[in-house]
Amino acid sequence: MSADPRLASARALTAPIRAEYPFRPHIHEVDGAWLHYIDEGPTDAGNETLVFVHGNPTWSFAWRHLVTELSQRHRCIALDHVGCGLSAKPADYEYRLARHAENLTSLIDALGLERVTLVLHDWGGAIGMGFARRRPELVRAIAVLNTGAFPSSRIPLRIAACRWPVFGPLLVRGLGAFSRAALVMAVEKPLSPLAKRGYLLPYATWNDRVAVQAFVDDIPMDERHPSWSELAAIAAALPTFADRPTAAFWGMRDWCFTPAFLSGFLERWPELEVHCFEHAGHYLFEDEPTALAKGLSDFVARQPVASS
Repeated sequence: MSADPRLASARALTAPIRAEYPFRPHIHEVDGAWLHYIDEGPTDAGNETLVFVHGNPTWSFAWRHLVTELSQRHRCIALDHVGCGLSAKPADYEYRLARHAENLTSLIDALGLERVTLVLHDWGGAIGMGFARRRPELVRAIAVLNTGAFPSSRIPLRIAACRWPVFGPLLVRGLGAFSRAALVMAVEKPLSPLAKRGYLLPYATWNDRVAVQAFVDDIPMDERHPSWSELAAIAAALPTFADRPTAAFWGMRDWCFTPAFLSGFLERWPELEVHCFEHAGHYLFEDEPTALAKGLSDFVARQPVASS
């Protein structure tokens, strides 16, 4: 592995974690920081490039089962947002929706990808569709997993509490409660001790959890919020992608991105292909990794290859 100091976190992965997440690390410079990403599978896959976009409080580790399976046939790229995973975690940074979308756009532009299938989860829905509205010509297909990309009037109390002054940062950054609670609340099937260690590994200290808190604070509930205009623009652009192949893979026991959000996508994408997992929660990729990988693989395979 390179001696690049930015890869120190990747080099520090323990042998068990590396066995679970056996991917070569890459670095991409963005304005004011840098992000880590993985790039697996055949690079000549053309229309078969899948871009996985995670949410909070996860990182590209969440995609490990899908990347391991799907990279046998398709190029698979998964980034860690700035402040997340193995990426830089600057204390002073614009941790806003628009910036994350611009960072994703910068990465895809730098890699020279011409057609991508987006695989979006949690905050990745808004971030991924933020990229899509900036580069609509590059979007071949879209798969959404327990996510949203439009304003909502609801926020669960357990998340709202993490936004309260003083109390919120103490919970999220001081005690790591948001990240730890997700290991139980986001799944229906208990995670293995190794998986739990993998999810928590990048978020060990107050400084490490800067983006975990920032994502919670960045949920725009009304027009006064700094990210409201970006989310509203993303929502306005959603119907323009109704002619693309779209699919939803949804854990129906998710208490955060409930089936109401699935209905929100159906309103905007009437031809949305829907796959419901009745006994899965928010971390669908943990509760049903095999079935999800097959569903995604079948969805990608059904899309016609565009002429060059």
